[in-house]
Amino acid sequence: MKKRRDVRFLPSATRSAVFACLCVLALAACGSPKAAPEKRVPADAPYKDAKRPVEERVADLLSRMTLEEKIGQMTQLEKGSVKSGDVRTLSLGSVLSGGGGSPRPNTPAAWADMIDGFQDEALSTRLGIPVLYGVDSVHGHNNLRNATVFPHNIGLGAAGDAELTRAIGAATAEETLATGIPWTFAPCVAVARDPRWGRTYESFSQDPLAVSALGAAFIRGFQGADGTAGAAPGTGPSPIATAKHFLGDGAARWGTSLTGNYKIDQGDATGDDAYLRAALLPPYIEAVNAGVRTVMVSFSSWNGVKMHAQKGLIADLLKGRLGFTGFVVSDWGGMDQIDGDYYTAMVTGINAGVDMNMVPYDGRTFIQVVSRAVAAGDIPMGRIDDAVSRILRVKFEMGLFEAPKANRALASTIRSAEHLALAREAVAKSQVVLKNAAPSADSSAVLPLDPTAKVYVAGGAADNIGIQCGGWTMEWQGRSGPITEGTTVLEAIREAVGAENTSYEAQARFAERDRSAVCVVVVGELPYAEGMGDSAALSLSAGDIGTIELARKSFDRVVLLVLSGRPIVLGSEALACDAIVASWLPGTEAGGVADVLFGKVRPTGRLSFDWLKTVDQLPQDRFMSGAETPLWPVGFGLSW
Repeated sequence: MKKRRDVRFLPSATRSAVFACLCVLALAACGSPKAAPEKRVPADAPYKDAKRPVEERVADLLSRMTLEEKIGQMTQLEKGSVKSGDVRTLSLGSVLSGGGGSPRPNTPAAWADMIDGFQDEALSTRLGIPVLYGVDSVHGHNNLRNATVFPHNIGLGAAGDAELTRAIGAATAEETLATGIPWTFAPCVAVARDPRWGRTYESFSQDPLAVSALGAAFIRGFQGADGTAGAAPGTGPSPIATAKHFLGDGAARWGTSLTGNYKIDQGDATGDDAYLRAALLPPYIEAVNAGVRTVMVSFSSWNGVKMHAQKGLIADLLKGRLGFTGFVVSDWGGMDQIDGDYYTAMVTGINAGVDMNMVPYDGRTFIQVVSRAVAAGDIPMGRIDDAVSRILRVKFEMGLFEAPKANRALASTIRSAEHLALAREAVAKSQVVLKNAAPSADSSAVLPLDPTAKVYVAGGAADNIGIQCGGWTMEWQGRSGPITEGTTVLEAIREAVGAENTSYEAQARFAERDRSAVCVVVVGELPYAEGMGDSAALSLSAGDIGTIELARKSFDRVVLLVLSGRPIVLGSEALACDAIVASWLPGTEAGGVADVLFGKVRPTGRLSFDWLKTVDQLPQDRFMSGAETPLWPVGFGLSW
């Protein structure tokens, strides 16, 4: 590191000359593609033989690689930053789609064509190492238009069904593989402790044991029974999952984020070693036990130090004591945040144990800087070899060398009847009935509703697929409106009782109404993701409150459905409704909502987060310590 600081303050011309010399020294020591001892690799090279042990193949391929080829394998670029020829000239190890990073047109065939194009270029290189393509399939293949979109993790946490979560993982793998993508950046196994966090809906629960069980179930479903099964030639590679974000992203404290206008996302989590091991680490232990092949590092900090710089946690704990044998990938430009000096940041992150850097834009600079750091002795060659060995190991394990191309036969699984039924089941199981009162002493509870009676529906979220799906759907932040195929809550109610028995007015301004009928008001948060969703108030919008107020004045019985990515402050007007259901972010198949409302399915959903009265009660740790009493506690949920 001292060499870097000496060079930084030299005149620019001198720095350029020094940089060039260092690169020459690095290439002389480790070789380059042009000066490699073998320009053509024998067809019978051990690494090409699928029958040989994985470790033998790794060692053989590693021995043939130049420094540039090794660092190329450690480089991951976003597809929009990859120009024609980059995969070949940079020896890229991975390409990804960021949120909303879809081809045009956004069809399964276009996805497969795009990724197969990257693979053709990778396979034409001297060593023919295939690219590993990754995407955020976090609740189904949510970047693909008209895919099956499942409930976000918070809903699956409320369902509390590990077998259901496993099946969703398997279905997500099929639809993702159908487009040529074998790697998802999921599941998020954060233990969220403050619902003001814009990623709360990506967490299964505030309970680390629940997160551990459901996260491991998704991994087993997505990767297959043993987690590392190889693929037969021609059938496509075995898919791999990612446990993220290591470690403690859900435990960051409000107001500690240093990123833009974010308040808690990418902030600082604090605590002692006992807290880390008891509350934050268990999901990763179970993920490793489930065979997860990649772990993504968190943007957040632990006790003031960026996680991407935490060698004691990444290299020593995760890879050492936990025995993780896959590879560690950074978050989107995550290592850049370690230090304002790029050289220092890359050296620190790689030495801490990050194996693959999600750059995601300028791969050439990353490769040049790491080459320079190796030449200077700031990154040991052994650390480079360890990182590349881990990446190659995963590629060999998953059968990527034998089956690098898209398995287009899987296209029939996209929005298949089986997957839609699974999504509808998940939605029904995720519904949590929070209140179910009788409007008068001589009447019964409002729910379940009579499927033969007239139903009035209000609320802007009632007929909005985008709000149902939330963030990470078609776009990074998600988007309100008809963004993809699916069934809205309104459409589901119409299917349940008939169009002739359904009347809809978004603001509850019904020209004609039967006061004795039931009005179902559907309110919800507008879509958001990550720090953009950090919220100080956690409140309903003024428009939603006004709709609830008018509905209550117009009807004797009002059922409130809340579409949200977290527990929110309902307020007196909302709490006065006769029935309240937490529907979370159900995805595209709202038929499951109607199944519960009309008694077709008995509600079994239970809160996986304490539901707060006001934001003054936060963070969640105050509920868990007994310092605060929630409005509804973890485990609460009514049935009939």
